[in-house]
This record gives sequence, C-alpha cells and structure tokens, in this order.
Amino acid sequence: MNPQGPSGREPVHGVLLLDKPRGCTSQQALQQARRALGAAKAGHTGTLDPLAEGLLPLCFGAATKFAQSHLEADKAYVAQLRLGVSTSTCDGEGEVLRSAPVPALDAAALRGVLDRFVGDIQQVPPMHSALKRDGRPLYEYARAGQQLELDARPVRIDSIELLGLEQDLLSIEVRCGKGTYIRSLARDIGDALGCGAHLAGLRRTRSGGFDLAQARPLDQVREAAREQARAWLLPVDALLRELPSLELEPALAAALLQGRAVVPPAAQRPAQAAQLRIYGAGGAAATPVFLGVARWDGRELSVQRLLSPEELRTQPQ
Repeated sequence: MNPQGPSGREPVHGVLLLDKPRGCTSQQALQQARRALGAAKAGHTGTLDPLAEGLLPLCFGAATKFAQSHLEADKAYVAQLRLGVSTSTCDGEGEVLRSAPVPALDAAALRGVLDRFVGDIQQVPPMHSALKRDGRPLYEYARAGQQLELDARPVRIDSIELLGLEQDLLSIEVRCGKGTYIRSLARDIGDALGCGAHLAGLRRTRSGGFDLAQARPLDQVREAAREQARAWLLPVDALLRELPSLELEPALAAALLQGRAVVPPAAQRPAQAAQLRIYGAGGAAATPVFLGVARWDGRELSVQRLLSPEELRTQPQ
C-alpha cells in the first residue's frame, strides 16, 4: 500500500478517462473522482461546460505535470442545435433574444451552410465564457449586464457532418482544433440559416487520441471499489503518446534526473530537434520506467519536466 499523506489520501498516479454527465461542472466531476480513487493530487486537461457531457480526461498525481499538453489536443463533438431561437448565452440557459420561423431545409441546403464553417475561420467567442478581459472572465461582465465588443479569433474546424434534422433540432458532428466554441458555432450557423439557433445539447466524443468509448461514467467511478477505480487509470505518460520516446542507459538517466543535460549514444539521437518521452531501465520490472519529458536540440538532451523521486517510487510498475 502506498504511504498516505497528511490528508489521508495516497499518491495515486495516472489518467482517468471520464464520461462527464450533463449538469455537473468539470471541477465537481474531478473532486468526485478524486474521492473515489483516494488520490492526493488531481487536475483536469481543460473543462467541459456544465451543460455539456462526454469525454473528460482527468489527471492524478504525477500525470498532473503533463495536463497542460492536452489543452492543445484536437476535439470532436456531437451537437444538437435548436433552430429558430437565439439566446444571450448561445445555449438553452440564456434569455431568449429572438425567435424566427425555421425555413424549409433539405440536406443540400444545410450542407451548403455547414461547409462555410469548415477550415480556418474567424469566430467571436460567447460572452458567457471563461476568456478574460482586463483580468476578469467574460461571464462576470455578462452576469453584470455588460455587453462587450469582442474580437473574432482564428479557430480551425476540420469537418462538420450532418447527422440529422428533426423539426427544429439539427444534429451535427464537429471535429475541430483548440479554442473552438461550439456554442458560437451554433449561433453562427443559425445566423447563416436566417432563423437563429442556440446549442441545445453537446457531447464530446474525442479528445486527442482518446475516444469516448474508452471512458467510464462518473456514477460507475463513484460506486466502484477503490482498487477497481484505480485499475481504470491509464499510465502517467498516456497524454504524451504522440511524442517520440527514448530509453536511456542508467548513467545517463541518473544524470538527467539530477537536472543535467546529457548526450545519448549516436544511434539513439533523433534526426532533428524534438520533444521526447524519456524512460529509464525498470530494474527487476520488464517495462522501462517513465521519467519525464526532455528536449533534444540537435546537440544535447535537456530537462523539460521530470517526475520527482517520490513520484518515481510510487508510480505503478
């Protein structure tokens, strides 16, 4: 059993793929999962709105050191747009600003509109968002009744698939890059159709290389025995699998862990500058031990983020 800290929680390390329910904030979901795991340290890789559901990767222990890397990950969503009603928040919780009849729409007409939003586009974020102006999140201005002029920002939308239209409810699947607001996309599609729209439902189905099918519902995590919940954790390096890896011989691994730059043997040197996952020999364990992330600049390997001696000692082997 791992030693417990002052709080009674243990140094649990890894990544949990959670299926967050609607109506729950990302922070609430994180804390409930943390209690279920008995983890001493936890963090998330970016938030999902309370009205959104779906894939939310959570980090525990040493994995929190690499949570920031996942903020850059591409995402995929299934969204429902309520046509004919525009709201102040661009979702179903806001004040209705305008209602308009929904025109007769067929697949060809919808496809023509949706295609306008695929590619590198400019998008105005919603006022009810966590983006900051003069150190304050935009939602604070919105709640105080202040409407600010917001600049459009560049975002990337890789694809929008038409899933169906039932009366005034349009279902689409969106694959996009970081910083894309699906609420703003719903608003803009509604404006392009001439009737307005707001986001009625949202489910994140992919985040980076992770798929919703891999995730565990929050209720299942809460109700599971602690050892079972911990068995669902992915390894600490799960968020970094897109990086190339390098296993160092013991002397070089020890030097790197001391913060020194090292030069790996010629046969191991990358052909160009790169960020690398670094591993060391696992001793009696057959699997190499993840040490952290380092940068190869063409001449030497230098530390970027390493696990601490305590994290190395307590992570699963």
